Formats: sequence, structure tokens, C-alpha cells
Amino acid sequence: MNNISEQNKIGSSLKKIPLSNNWNANLYDDKHSFVSKYGEELVDILAPKPGETILDLGCGTGYLTQLISESGANVIGIDNSTEMVDKAQHQYPGIDFRIMNAEDFDFKQSLDAIFSNATLHWVLNKQRAVECMYDSLKTGGRLVLEMGGKDNVNGIIVALKNSLLKHGYVKEAGINTWYFPSLSGYTLLLESKGFRVMYAEHYDRETKLQDNDNGIKNWLKMFGGAYLRGINESETEKILDEVQENLKGTHYREGSWYADYKRLRVVAIKK
Repeated sequence: MNNISEQNKIGSSLKKIPLSNNWNANLYDDKHSFVSKYGEELVDILAPKPGETILDLGCGTGYLTQLISESGANVIGIDNSTEMVDKAQHQYPGIDFRIMNAEDFDFKQSLDAIFSNATLHWVLNKQRAVECMYDSLKTGGRLVLEMGGKDNVNGIIVALKNSLLKHGYVKEAGINTWYFPSLSGYTLLLESKGFRVMYAEHYDRETKLQDNDNGIKNWLKMFGGAYLRGINESETEKILDEVQENLKGTHYREGSWYADYKRLRVVAIKK
């Protein structure tokens, strides 16, 4: 079990950041737990060691944070969602979870490692996020991350934007919600700050969704809510039904829905 009193000495004065995204923590764990499950392999790559101080950047409901802590490492989990952090604290009371933003944190070169799974593609100010990560790591500290890469869920996004335009929601269709970089683009960003990139991969990972009836609809409710904000419930359901139906030929087979994920995985060291 982690020593929370010791962890609180690190970054205890950091500014708390209010909620900027509305997340349904129960829906996340119920219908989208694959996000955490796929992250287990990333924990193996991290290879946490007893006594290390590790930040889980974008900890969500804390499943992977807890997995890292089982190594004996001192883990701090941060997320900008109050709902996610509240659930994480309830499920894993022995771990230090905090409401913080990936664009505004500084652990003063105290971290041995930063771990981030399925988070950094939500951070549009990617330069600032890289600066925060670099400034928080010790010299020789490692960054282990996975995020959406170039063309991630492109089929779903195109179908949603087409339906929004069809129904007259031009402004909503133009929203820029995610940052899905190419391998060269993101590694260059890290290297320009001073990281040494040890490993980088951009790969296809088609992902089976957990709801066989409404997999695409629930995925969009969980992750694409920004596109639907301000649209009334009945119109939203009509649009989501249409998107799901239009994707049936490409994203549905043998009774299951699939998302066209493309992931970017990187391991880097602070020089």
C-alpha cells in the first residue's frame, strides 16, 4: 500500500483544476473498461519498481494506478475529471488521487516515471503538456505513454460529422476534440523539449466494444459528447441511431461492434 503522507510532500501546493469535461465514471467502467484492460500491457512496459515515485497522468477511475502500486511504487494519480477522481478514491482509498490538468502541473523534478494511457489525445495544448511532463521528471526519468494516433477512430468521426451536417449542425461538426498525432510529429515534439525517444510505434488496434446492441452509440456518448453538446435528447438519439446504422457495414460483424482504433505508443527518457 502506498504511503499517502509521504506522497503529499510532492507537489502538495499544486493548483487544483476544475472539471472541464463531463465524464460518466460508471458508464466508463461498465461499457468501456477495455480502455484500462488494454493498458495492462503498458504497465508491463513501464516495469515499475518498489520505492519509485510514479505519476499516472489521466488516471481515470484508478484501475491502472492500483496495478502500478502493486509493484511497491509510490503512485500519484491525476485526472481533470471530478467524477473519475471521486470514484478512484472510493475504489482505491490507499492511493493519492488528485484533480489536476495535464496542461498545468509541476512535480519539481521529483518523479522517476510518468505513465499515461489513453489520455494525451485529449490535450490540445500538447506543447504545454510535454513541458509539464519534462519538468516533473528527474534526469534519467522515463515517460511511458499510449494515446490515439493519426487516423484514430476516423471512420466513426467521419460518420458522426456527416450526420451532424445532414441535420444542420454545422458548428458542432467543426469541433476539434482530439489530438491524434503521427509518429514523427509526436516524437519530434518530445525531442524538441529534450526527451530521448527510445521506442515509438503507430499501430492498428481494432477494438471490440462491450455493448453488442449499441456499441457505437455508447462509445459516442462516452467519448464524443462535445459534438452533441446543446443538441436536445431526441435529436441526439436520432443522430446516433443514424451514425450507428451507417457504420454497420464496416464496424459490425458476428454480433459485435468494433472501433477503428489506431494507437501511438512511446517510451522516452529525460536527458
